[in-house]
Amino acid sequence: MDYQAFFIHSLSHLKQEGRYRIFIDLERSCGKFPHAVHHTEAGPEEILLWCGNDYLGLGQHPKILEAMTTMLAKTGAGAGGTRNISGTTHSHVMLEKELADFHQKESALIFTSGYVANETTLATLAHFLPNCLILSDEKNHASIIHGIRNSRAEKKIFKHNDVSALEAHLKSVDRSRPKLVVFESVYSMDGDISPIKEMAELAKAYNALTFLDEVHGIGLYGERGAGVAEHLGVADQIDIIQGTFGKAVGLIGGYITGKAALVDFVRSHAPGFIFTTSLPPAICEGVRASLNIIQNHPEMRHHLHSVSSYLKQKLRAQGLPVMESTSHIVPLLVGDAKLCKHLSDELLKNYKIYVQPINYPTVAKGQERLRFTPSALHTKAMVDDLVKALAEIWQAFKAIAA
Repeated sequence: MDYQAFFIHSLSHLKQEGRYRIFIDLERSCGKFPHAVHHTEAGPEEILLWCGNDYLGLGQHPKILEAMTTMLAKTGAGAGGTRNISGTTHSHVMLEKELADFHQKESALIFTSGYVANETTLATLAHFLPNCLILSDEKNHASIIHGIRNSRAEKKIFKHNDVSALEAHLKSVDRSRPKLVVFESVYSMDGDISPIKEMAELAKAYNALTFLDEVHGIGLYGERGAGVAEHLGVADQIDIIQGTFGKAVGLIGGYITGKAALVDFVRSHAPGFIFTTSLPPAICEGVRASLNIIQNHPEMRHHLHSVSSYLKQKLRAQGLPVMESTSHIVPLLVGDAKLCKHLSDELLKNYKIYVQPINYPTVAKGQERLRFTPSALHTKAMVDDLVKALAEIWQAFKAIAA
């Protein structure tokens, strides 16, 4: 086989469909977010980010940087091992205690990313629970899909956010059979929010465990910022709440929280936890500082939601196809991969605004979109500039197409 020819042909096919991913060369600067420097062949240029996950701008917060640099000077760069072999530092222990308290659970466990937290927890639980059945929302994240696949357990996929469809699946199996209902709070591609209360009640009625991915809810919803489940007052009805440090918290890493025995079971059996070098203590200290800010400064998430609502309003006023998002995420439906990339390229080239096109397989073909993620540091003036640029590009394209 000509391996190089295979790779080149496959990449060429992606490019022809407009689905080839181009990662632009960015440099973030403390104190300037959401602005960043874009490094190009012609030289560096300042651009405005509209597609980041640092929702509260905490990746540059002085108190977090201070906590991290202090710990870095004190303990060094890395943890020095896996959690099982010398890599459980006092920072890890304290962070897990604080995460459990944050979600009002008995225990917590840290992973190297939110993806790993999902993949390895689901694969472990569903593999070891005898004859486990997984019931998964059809729009769940790739990390969830891969965790389910790696478990080799039987699965049933239910229609997105459809409580009746979930109940039909639950009714079809023996009540005594181990079952795991897996869903997200905020679905990041459509920006919709799941019926957490109803799903939790159903799961309890049919003797199933619940696994809730809160990665896009942490820091942005709830009285203390613990997520949509806290906001709805149902966190105590969820067996496993999973989160990430890579979005509103502003760093990297992931975690689960739940009953002590369940978390200890995952800790004792999950390969993705046991055989991975643990997070550096400096990261853990940064997360602890971030959680403190999140819980004590609700005004940051309030401003983010205000900017998000304003952006949706302005897009609708221009007649642009903004999707019916019920969360802070603002998706603009384009419906064509090449056009989606064209819009993104034009925004970056002519307006110095960066938003990454979202194409298949992240979303279904025909559902290509631009996804805007306002932050606590975006302003309404920035929204006005963005919508003006989008309207101009949209009208120019329609004129060419006509």
